[in-house]
Amino acid sequence: MQDNKPVLAGLEHSLPTRLLYVTTSDVSLILLRGQLRFLRDAGFEVSAISSPGRSLDAASEAEGVQTHAVPMVREVGGLADILSLWRLWRLMRRYRPVITNVSTPKAGLLGGLASYLSGVPCRIYTLRGLRCETATGLKRWALLFAERVACQCAHRVICVSESLRQKAVALAVVDPGCAVVLGPGSSNGVDPDRFAPTVELLGQAAPLRRALGIPPDAPVIGFVGRFTRDKGVSELVQAFCQLHTEYPELRLLLVGDFEDGDPVSDQIRSMVASDPHIIFTGTVRDTAPYYHLMDILALPTYREGFPNAVIEAHAAAKPVVTTDATGAVDAVLDGITGIQVPVRNAGALAEALAGLLANPQVADRMGLAGREHVMREFRQEIIWMALEEEYLNLLRAKGMPLPQVRARQELQALASSSGFAPR
Repeated sequence: MQDNKPVLAGLEHSLPTRLLYVTTSDVSLILLRGQLRFLRDAGFEVSAISSPGRSLDAASEAEGVQTHAVPMVREVGGLADILSLWRLWRLMRRYRPVITNVSTPKAGLLGGLASYLSGVPCRIYTLRGLRCETATGLKRWALLFAERVACQCAHRVICVSESLRQKAVALAVVDPGCAVVLGPGSSNGVDPDRFAPTVELLGQAAPLRRALGIPPDAPVIGFVGRFTRDKGVSELVQAFCQLHTEYPELRLLLVGDFEDGDPVSDQIRSMVASDPHIIFTGTVRDTAPYYHLMDILALPTYREGFPNAVIEAHAAAKPVVTTDATGAVDAVLDGITGIQVPVRNAGALAEALAGLLANPQVADRMGLAGREHVMREFRQEIIWMALEEEYLNLLRAKGMPLPQVRARQELQALASSSGFAPR
């Protein structure tokens, strides 16, 4: 009984545990929907930093956390990067976080360096993908160097998929002993209820289909994401053109927008703009109803960290055709929830899509299997609890006090097992 008292006292008097997230773009905070609130309710004092924008303000309100705006540019910024680093360092010196979780390449580098220089006790880098995989020349070496610095600044590197962890180790980006994957992977899991084929969501999809000019019986191949070269948009448009001769009513639904970084060719942009059977929505506020306009989601990506669009489509009970690229291989069970094809192969992509269009029963079966897979492996709570445990393990390893909520729970458990009754 006597031996337990110092431990109980230490747990009982733990101070607020400040947890700071850093992402380059405010839009990246959308990928953390619900996670910040969960950790706040678990006893962490949560804040988030990103470039200024509406999503940063929205995260503050929706998640109930503090937010701070620090401008950061996605590409190499020279003097702008130095200024961003100084602002991040100054903010961390003032805020004094116990844990930092930095993610996205630029925030990973600048946020990681600022965390290291300001002496944050527990530093985490969430690796969401490797841009260097498909880069060449000087840019590839610059990206590799930046990733290695970001990983060196971190005590733990959380890779969002197992294939990404293996690729990062193979490229000597990260020490294998520092790299972990939470559960089955992904950075935030998915809320299956948000994308489920409910009466309400299907009711939203029907007028949306009419508004986009998609005939009721027309089959639809969909894509959700950034329109860039690395996402395989060129191969997707080429595959669609091949399929359209056999399926004249076929539509290609592109949900997202073009980006200046890693752009697709002018020819592909022109085809998207001129073909009446290609529906281009631009950026949308909520992707959930759009999945219910699709028969199949296609993601012919060259590289991923972990593709959120895949598990969102599966949550909507839709089959997926993707590639055997890093990250993508972790999201689809080949032949069960979808089909994997080789990277940069428009012919193989067209063949896989044609097979599902010709066999709707097989496509439906894969879609249902995908939803079951998501329910079993990728619910958000699974990822959140694994992340919380990772934070707690790092705090314990560093001899830091736990968040008050968890400290009180452990105090009560220890008291119950020892017979000690705290006042």
